[in-house]
Amino acid sequence: MSTDNPETASTVTVEVVYATEARHWLRRLCLPRGSTVMQAVEQSGLLQELPQLEVDPSRLGVFSRRVAPDDALHDGDRVEIYRPLTLDPKDARRRRMR
Repeated sequence: MSTDNPETASTVTVEVVYATEARHWLRRLCLPRGSTVMQAVEQSGLLQELPQLEVDPSRLGVFSRRVAPDDALHDGDRVEIYRPLTLDPKDARRRRMR
């Protein structure tokens, strides 16, 4: 990324994604540099669009790696909102073995 343009030097472009079994949402945002993961989630509009969505701060990630809600974002990051597991992975393995 070039820092010649003061506007792009002071912002980051990120994506916020959330998926259910039936549908997925992707929001591309331009935020001030230093914005946090939780700020991106709030600015995405998903909380307003999906009032039933409860964001658990321990279920947030960037590119499949768990992150804290107050972690700073970098240009190009993809913030992922994870759903609770519906089945414990150990139980799933046991069922497959039967």
